[in-house]
Amino acid sequence: MNQDIHYNQKIIRYEHGQLHETYDDYVTEFPLTIMINGEEFATVICSPTHLNELILGFLASEGVILKRQELKQIDIDESKGFVHVELTYNVHDRIQLSNKRLVASCCGKSREFYFQNDAAIAKTSMSKIQLHPEQVLTMMHRLQDESETFQATGGLHNAAISDGDAFYIHRQDIGRHNALDKLYGYCIENEISVRDKILIFSGRISSEILIKAAKIGVGMIISKSAPTTLAIQLANDLNITAIGFVRNQHFNIYSHAHRITHPKS
Repeated sequence: MNQDIHYNQKIIRYEHGQLHETYDDYVTEFPLTIMINGEEFATVICSPTHLNELILGFLASEGVILKRQELKQIDIDESKGFVHVELTYNVHDRIQLSNKRLVASCCGKSREFYFQNDAAIAKTSMSKIQLHPEQVLTMMHRLQDESETFQATGGLHNAAISDGDAFYIHRQDIGRHNALDKLYGYCIENEISVRDKILIFSGRISSEILIKAAKIGVGMIISKSAPTTLAIQLANDLNITAIGFVRNQHFNIYSHAHRITHPKS
């Protein structure tokens, strides 16, 4: 069963003092329940694309798997909204599965359970990557150019991972964390090192997003939106370059600016 990421449906619109029929696009919100070794672990509210990558990235970022080889099998049943994960080890030796978890698309209080493992899983970046300012602008322009579904619906978060040059992968989801997990899962599945990579993101750089970047292991995150004070504090502590307000021909560097080099004269 293939789920559509968005639908076009008849609606009633009010404009210019009148009510009239028209059509509008809106995004799909898909609940996916993750079963680990036969026990329920979490229900992720997501967009139904690249689900294998989403599960890989989600499990890795939450410390369920520390390497790809610990994941024996993934079976996804989209028709029922379940994914069955089989690990090579007893999951109770590492984490607790006793309480059902809901990971909402709004990325709000339903994610409180994550904070228990954040300190143990977040990595201090060892990245030596350096970029010219034009590379930062080019990556953000490319993200916006490839965000066709967002432009149609206004209801998705967009993210990409890149080396600033040849390597570039774009993913989208109704949940901002999910979009990042899909990118992480892609890199895990394809055995791509993330140390010298950059996350390009459409939304605000919050503390949760910064921690997610640290869990993935990248050295830089750039966004067209603003950061928060706690996110910048964490970026400084974790040696991550945080760049915000990447718009038109300007951006702001909030931490570890040494990774952005001056243009050659």
